[in-house]
Amino acid sequence: MSLPTIFDICIPRDDVANGSVTESDYAANLANVLNRTAPPDYADAPTFFTNTFPTEGLRELLANVCGRLSGRGDSVSSVFRLDTSYGGGKTHGLIALIHAANGMKGVTNTAEFLDPGLVPAGKVRIAAFDGENADPSNGRPMGDGVRAHTPWGEIAYQLAGPEGYRVVQRSDEDRVAPGADTLKELFGGEPVLIVLDELGEYLRRVQGMGGRDQLTAFLKALLTAIESSPRAAIVYTLAVRSDGKGIDAFADENEFLSSAMAELESVSGRKATNLNPTKDDETAKVIRRRLFAKIDEAKAAELIDAYRVLWANNRDNLSEDARRSTTAAEFADTFPFHPDVLDTLTGKTATLGGFQRVRGMLRILAKTVASVWATRPVDAFAIHLHHVDLGSEAIRREFTTRLQQGAYVPAILNDIAGTTEKPALAQELDAKHYKGLLPYGTYTARTIFIHTLAFNNDLKGLAPDHLRYSILNPASDLAFIDDARTKFRADSAYLDDRPSAPLRFNAEANLTQVIGREEKNIDPGEARSQLADRIRSIFGGQSFDLVPFPGGPWDVPDDVSDGKPRLVLLSHDALEIGPDLREVPEIIGRMFERKGADGNGLRSLRNNLVFAVADETKVNEMKRAIVRRLALQELKRPDRLRELAEHQQAKVLELEKKSETEAAIAIQQCYRHVLYPSRTSLGGAGTIQLAHAVIDIQNASERPGSGQLQIVRQLQSHNKVRDASDAPDSPSYIRDRTPLKKGQISSRDLRDEFRRDPSLSILLSDDVFIKAVRKGIEEGVYVYKRGDLLAGPGDPIPTIKIDEETMIFTMEFAKNKGIWPRPAPASAAQPAAVGGGGAVVTGPTPTGGGDFPPVGPSPETRVGERPQTQLAGAKVFTAEGVLKEALRRVIEQAKTAKLDKVDRIVIRLFEYGDAFKLVPIANTVAGAKRGVELLGSFMTAQDSTFEFEFNGTAQDASTMKDYLEPQFRAAKETDLKASISFDFDAGLALDGDAADKFVEKLTRFASAAAYVEATAEVK
Repeated sequence: MSLPTIFDICIPRDDVANGSVTESDYAANLANVLNRTAPPDYADAPTFFTNTFPTEGLRELLANVCGRLSGRGDSVSSVFRLDTSYGGGKTHGLIALIHAANGMKGVTNTAEFLDPGLVPAGKVRIAAFDGENADPSNGRPMGDGVRAHTPWGEIAYQLAGPEGYRVVQRSDEDRVAPGADTLKELFGGEPVLIVLDELGEYLRRVQGMGGRDQLTAFLKALLTAIESSPRAAIVYTLAVRSDGKGIDAFADENEFLSSAMAELESVSGRKATNLNPTKDDETAKVIRRRLFAKIDEAKAAELIDAYRVLWANNRDNLSEDARRSTTAAEFADTFPFHPDVLDTLTGKTATLGGFQRVRGMLRILAKTVASVWATRPVDAFAIHLHHVDLGSEAIRREFTTRLQQGAYVPAILNDIAGTTEKPALAQELDAKHYKGLLPYGTYTARTIFIHTLAFNNDLKGLAPDHLRYSILNPASDLAFIDDARTKFRADSAYLDDRPSAPLRFNAEANLTQVIGREEKNIDPGEARSQLADRIRSIFGGQSFDLVPFPGGPWDVPDDVSDGKPRLVLLSHDALEIGPDLREVPEIIGRMFERKGADGNGLRSLRNNLVFAVADETKVNEMKRAIVRRLALQELKRPDRLRELAEHQQAKVLELEKKSETEAAIAIQQCYRHVLYPSRTSLGGAGTIQLAHAVIDIQNASERPGSGQLQIVRQLQSHNKVRDASDAPDSPSYIRDRTPLKKGQISSRDLRDEFRRDPSLSILLSDDVFIKAVRKGIEEGVYVYKRGDLLAGPGDPIPTIKIDEETMIFTMEFAKNKGIWPRPAPASAAQPAAVGGGGAVVTGPTPTGGGDFPPVGPSPETRVGERPQTQLAGAKVFTAEGVLKEALRRVIEQAKTAKLDKVDRIVIRLFEYGDAFKLVPIANTVAGAKRGVELLGSFMTAQDSTFEFEFNGTAQDASTMKDYLEPQFRAAKETDLKASISFDFDAGLALDGDAADKFVEKLTRFASAAAYVEATAEVK
C-alpha cells in the first residue's frame, strides 16, 4: 500500500497555494488596523482569529487584559509589558487585543483564545500610539482638522475625539506632558485600553527636543491615571532582552525606556506583568495555522510512523536527531515540515541579523509551500530543506536580499541553481548521474546551503550523517545521497574544502568577507556625501563651468559669466537613462529651455549648456565602488589593520590604493551619457534641440579623474566643440549661419551667437572665435572696425576685441555701404563721409536675438528683430515671456502709465511652430490692420535649401503658412523669424474688457514664447 503524500493530507490556505501572499500580509501594522486600512487578514476579526494560533502567551495576554477591562478577571495588574524578539508576534498580539476589546465581533472561535465571559460587553475606549507612524514636527493628522505631535495628543483624540484633544491641546503643542488628573478626565468613567508600541522609534524622532524627559513624565502620569481607574489597562512593548539590552535598531532608546519604566514601577510599587505572545516551542503551531487550512492528522500520523521506521532502520548512518525518542513527537508538531526545517531556521537562520523569527519563517515557508504545490515533487511525503527551491528568485531573495546574504549569490548560481544557458554544478550532476531519479545533487546542495546560513561560524554547515537525516525520506536512497555528496564536494568551487571542516559554503575569500562586512557598516548618508564630492571633483575642470546636481532651471544660470560653457551634471538620484533614449527627459528639457527663480523665463544661451547623465546600468556599480573605497579606508586605519594577518594588511593597503582609481573609473563609466545642443534633435524636427551621445566604456575609463576630458572628446567626435587648438569653422559658414548674414554685428553679439544657436559649435574659449575672425579678415569675408580702426584683407591683423563697440561686417555689406575699400583721406576742414555720404548706423543693440539694424542713414526694423520703431511722442512698452504673460504685462504697463488705449501691438515669435499656429488666429482679430513679416529658410532631407521673405497681410500669410508648415516639419534644418503686428483703427481700449478679449483670442489655442511691444501715441 503506497504512502500518502502531503498533497493527500494537507490543504494550504488559498493565498498561500496560489502565491498571492504579500509582504503586508505578514507585516502587521497596528495603526492600519485602528484606521481600518489594514488588509482583511488583520482588519477583519473573524479572518484574523481563523488564521491565528492561540499560543499560551496570546491567551494569557487576552485573559489578563480583558479581565481587567471587563472587571470579571483575576488580574490585579493594570500594566502589561510585551517583550518579544523581532518578528515574534508582538504587533500580532496587540491587534488581537484590539479586536478582543472591541467585543470579538463575528468571531466564532472565541473560546480558543479566552473565556467568552471575559470579553468586554460594553464600549471600551481604545487608544493606541505607534511610534513608527508618529510625526512630532509636523503633527500626525488624526481627523477633524487635528494634528497631534505627541503621544498624549494622539491618545487624547482617540479616547475622546476633538473635545478630548482640546483638553490637552496646549500640552501637545508645547510638547509638555499633561498631569494624571488631566489624562484621567479623558477616560469618561468607561473601560479604557491604551496601547503603546514602538516608543523607542518615537524617542529617536524627538532626539534633541527634550523628548526623553517629557515622555518619562507622561508615562508616570499615565500609569497613575490607569492605576486609579479600576477598568483601565495599559499595554506597552519593548524590544529588549531579559538582561535589559536592546535588540533592534533603536536599542539605546529601548534600553532607556526599560530603565525608566522599571524606576516608575519601583516608585509606584506596582510591577508590570511581563508577557511574551509567542514562545519558541509554539512557533511551529503558529506557522501551521497560518499556512494550512486543513491537515488530516490521522493520515499525517501514518506518514510520521513511516519516517520513524526509516530512521530506526538506518540509525547507524544518521545523526543523533534520528535516534532521539522525541523526534517523532516533534515531527507531529511540525508536520508537514520535516523537523530539520524548523530546527535549522530557528537554530541557525534566526541568528542572522534582520531575521524576523515567526514572520521570517512564514515568508520563506509560504513561498516554499507555493513552490511545492506548483511543482508536485514525487518525494513530497514531507517538506524538507531540499524542497526550498533556490532557483526561485522569490525564495532566493529571502536569503540573499532580505537576510543580506548576497555574497552567496555566486555560490548559488555556480553550484546550486544556475540558468538554462549555464547550469550550476548540482544541476549538471543530476543530469549526468541521476537522470530519472530524485535530483540528489540539487537536494544535497540546497540542504548544505541553508545549513550554512548562520551568524556564528561554529553553527555553519552540517556533518554527513546530519545531511543524510535531513534528506532521507521513503522515496530516497542513502547510497545516492552519499554519492551526490562525494561528487559535489569534489567539484564544488565554493564548499569549504578543509579536511576537518563541516559541509558548508564559502562566499568568498576570507579577506573579501571582511571587506564586505565593513561595506555593510558604511553609513549610507556618508557614502552619498562622499560620492557627490568625488563626482564634483572628477567633473570639475578648465573646459566647462560645472553646475552639479541642479534641482531645476533656477539652478542653471543663463549668463556668460567667465566665458566658459556650462556642464550641467544631473544627480544620479534624480535621473538615470539607458542607451536607447528616445526623447529628451522632461527635467533636462525644462533646464535647457527655461531659466529664472520660477523656471518660467526663456533661456537665451542654449548652446552654452551640455548635460551629463548617469547610465542606469552603472549607477549601482558606482555606488558600490565608493562604498568599497570607504570600507578600505576604514580598514586602513592602524587599529583596524592590526586585526588582520600580515599578508592581509599588505593586501588591504594595495586594494585601498587601487580603490581611488577604481572609484573614478566607475564614476566616469556611469556618467557616460551626454546631451548637447543640436538642430538634429533627439526626438526629430520640432522637438527640444538636444542630441544624445554615449561615451564608450573604454574611453570613459581613460584618464581616471578627468571627467570633463571624456566629454570634450566625445563632443569633438561629433564636431560640436572647438578649443584653442582647433581650427575654427569657416568664416563663410559662420556668416551664413548667424545674423551676420544681414551685413553687420558687434563682435560680442557674434560671440554670443555661439552660445545661443544649437546649430553652431560650442567654443571652449574665445581664442578659437578670435581665430575665426582673423581668418575671415584674411580671406576677405569680413571687415573689422573698432572706432577709427578698420581692417580688411591685406591689412595687418589687429588685436581682436570682443565687445559692443567692435563691429564685424560682411565684405558685401561693407562695399555696399562704402566702408570698404577704405575711403581716401579728406581735408581737415571737410571730414570725409563714409560710403559717399552715408553714415554707419549701429543703432540700439537687441537684447536676445543677435540681429541688428542695417548700416545706413535710415535704419528700419527688419524681420526677426525686436521692433525698434517709435512714433514721435509715443510711449513704448515691452515684455518677453509666455505670450499671454507678455501681453498682459505690456497692457498693465500702459495702464500704469495712465493711458486709455494702445495703438499698435507687435509680437515677435521664437519658434516656427508657434508662428504658424498664431498667424491664422491673428487673421480673426477685428478692428485692426493685421500685418505679418516672415524671414526664413529650411533645408530638405536631400540637403536642398529654400530661403524666403514675406511682408504682407495676415490673410495672405495664412495661405503661405499652409504651404510652409509641412515643409518645415519635414525639413532637416529650419530657421524662421516672425513678426505679427496689429494697428488698431481706434486704438485698443484699456478701460473695458477689449484688451482681455484680445489677449484671450490670441492665447486660447497658442502658448508661444514671445517678445511683445505695445505703442501708444501721446496727444
